[in-house]
Amino acid sequence: MIRVLLVDDQQLIRAGLRMLLDAEEGMEVVGEAGDGRAAVTLTAQLVPDVVVMDLRMPGVDGITATSRIMAERPSTRVLVLTTFGDDDHLYPALQAGACGFLLKDAPPAELLNGIRQAAAGESPFSQEVLRRLVRRAVEARPEAPPRLDGLTAREREVLDLVAEGLTNGEIADRLHIGVTTVKTHITALMAKTNSPNRVRLALAAQRA
Repeated sequence: MIRVLLVDDQQLIRAGLRMLLDAEEGMEVVGEAGDGRAAVTLTAQLVPDVVVMDLRMPGVDGITATSRIMAERPSTRVLVLTTFGDDDHLYPALQAGACGFLLKDAPPAELLNGIRQAAAGESPFSQEVLRRLVRRAVEARPEAPPRLDGLTAREREVLDLVAEGLTNGEIADRLHIGVTTVKTHITALMAKTNSPNRVRLALAAQRA
């Protein structure tokens, strides 16, 4: 069971998210917070696996709250869910310790999958956000591209789709293979390209 804390200053949005998550097997909403200060307090009290965090809130905002949560409970996964996908919100949130960044116009299935990914230690990003991260990293780091000589044909296919920003489930559907198989390929790709996480793996694909 994935324990989730919802943080958003709009009660209607929290209610909608709670209905979505309560209807999903394997997820439990353990609490709600309307601002960053309450989010930090409830995280300490309820010990959720994943905090779904809005960014713009009165008082203590989501970025500050994320930083405080990471300082107190670094094992907690903070997944940003926001309307604002611009760089002024994206990079400060990641620097504060957020593990992923989704936009509020994402389909419900993307949010549910993102929560599962976050709980499993992965870094879920909306496709638009991941593309921008990769593009900016490529522009900032023009070093020689990594060699991909040791990849199998299937690994190259998976790598291409990671670079496009697809989730594990979407890659599995596109290639007609199981999600577990996709995870196995991604683990191998990270090892072969010396990439510590999914964003770096996508960056390696773009640079190559």
